[in-house]
Amino acid sequence: MGFIAWIIFGALAGWAANLVIGGRERRGQGCIVSVLVGVVGAALGGLIYRLATGEEKTFEFDFASFGVAVLGAVVLLGVLRLVRGAARR
Repeated sequence: MGFIAWIIFGALAGWAANLVIGGRERRGQGCIVSVLVGVVGAALGGLIYRLATGEEKTFEFDFASFGVAVLGAVVLLGVLRLVRGAARR
């Protein structure tokens, strides 16, 4: 996948993860943060996929790759929410 494709894929995955993890406290996170969360989440999702299955995941524009990327982004946003919650206490 090319650089622009990673940005688009990351933005979509980050946006979807924000919808999933948001709940009542959901707020818009902006395009740049969505892209970063999506791209880092895709890498994290690929790592989780590899640890769970033993196979390496190649990311292309398909539903399986999108699902893995969103899963990783959801995990990333969940961890960030826990860290922020612990820091507020």
